[in-house]
Amino acid sequence: MLDTYKQKIKQAVMDVFQVDIEPSVSIPEEKFGDISTNVAMQLSKPLKQNPREIAEKLIEAFGKEEDFKACEIAGPGFINITMTDKALTDAIQAKPKGVLSGEKILVEYSDPNPFKPLHAGHLYTTLVGDVIARLLENAGAETIRLNYGGDVGLHVAKCMWAITKEVGDDVGKVKLIPESDRAVWMGQKYVQGNTAYAEDEKSKAEIIGINKKIYTIHKEDDHKSNIAQIYWLLRDNSYAFFKKLYDELQVHEFDRFIPESEVTKLGYDTVVEQLKAGVYEVSDGAVIFDGENHGLHKRVFINSEGIPTYEAKDVGLSLTKWLDYKFNKSIIITANEQSQYMQVVIKSIEQFAPEPANRTVHLTHGVLKLVGGEKMSSRKGNILSAFDILEAARAAGKQNKQAENEEVVLAAVKYALVKNRIGGDIIYDPQESIAMEGNSGPYLQYAHARARSILRKANSSIIALESSGYEDSERSLLRKLAYYETE
Repeated sequence: MLDTYKQKIKQAVMDVFQVDIEPSVSIPEEKFGDISTNVAMQLSKPLKQNPREIAEKLIEAFGKEEDFKACEIAGPGFINITMTDKALTDAIQAKPKGVLSGEKILVEYSDPNPFKPLHAGHLYTTLVGDVIARLLENAGAETIRLNYGGDVGLHVAKCMWAITKEVGDDVGKVKLIPESDRAVWMGQKYVQGNTAYAEDEKSKAEIIGINKKIYTIHKEDDHKSNIAQIYWLLRDNSYAFFKKLYDELQVHEFDRFIPESEVTKLGYDTVVEQLKAGVYEVSDGAVIFDGENHGLHKRVFINSEGIPTYEAKDVGLSLTKWLDYKFNKSIIITANEQSQYMQVVIKSIEQFAPEPANRTVHLTHGVLKLVGGEKMSSRKGNILSAFDILEAARAAGKQNKQAENEEVVLAAVKYALVKNRIGGDIIYDPQESIAMEGNSGPYLQYAHARARSILRKANSSIIALESSGYEDSERSLLRKLAYYETE
């Protein structure tokens, strides 16, 4: 609705003053009207006129608009407009417009790493990413859901090192561990490997050696060596564990999983090529991008061992997306701590591939904690897992003596997370989320069920709306619904 009447205001300005301008339009408090514009103040300087005088002339022009019931000047020149009931009624019955129709938008989210625990942050980005993708799809975009994960790199090597310390290179011993227990077991091994890497130089050197072996496994497509058999088995187990979470959350299926191993070569080759072109440079035996030249910071893209870092792999990922999809926009959703990292990576890509870089949008979110909890770390082993959040909701429901219902649990968790502004930290309160009243998912389910019941009793799927004569509460609801972009 706002866009429609913005165009009407724009046309009125053109008719009265012969000025082409994009008027500022906003939603005022209901007691002041339905639409507010400060276009008179926008015009004051170019027209060299008092904004209130401009507003008076515009209001006279607005009198010809049948959808405007009343127009008033407020303050230095704001114009508050009250719509007719009929205009609001028509607005909510109009066919939604596909404002993004014809656009191809990639949404990359969730992004768990095999061989590492699935923490609460993955739950958050999975749910928020799913909502964003659905909104874009509903607006008419061709929406492609991507999931990127690190199946190579030091975190894998740390886990594999600790595993080989326990079972050697015998895949049979790994298979003795129940598949349902392997995800937790891998998480424990990752913590052991991370501790050893940080505290013991000999172990660190061994982990670096295993890291190189894993890259060789991919390079040679090795599925036969003992360590390769363990690696592929546990990678598959990790993906199966991720799927279990997605199924439990009832989120939309991903269109594509992109493992780091798939984009590593392209990223590495591109960094080497652009090193020759002067985009990257050598520093202490490593290849870096000097972000300080762009108001950012320096980051390593190929380390002194000749191994591509996360940064180089993200270069490969960005180019893979562009080559495969030629997108209008690529949205990436990660934790806040990745903000400066992504700024440097995208800025480096901008130097030689400006189109995909400039079409990439990086959204970040804060830390997800339980009430009274502390920040968790998969490196230390004190993680809050994605399944812990779901279990907390179930426990709260039992404590409140609510009937066990997974749909209610999902509604509680999903709404508790997505109702927050993306970017800040989130404190999850299980009791508040599962409540049957207040601003909660279960209450919305209840309200929806009641509304459906009313429709059933009305014996019609379509209720004919009047175009006038609404009670104040009815008009308030109508006004709120009309702000969703339609037509």
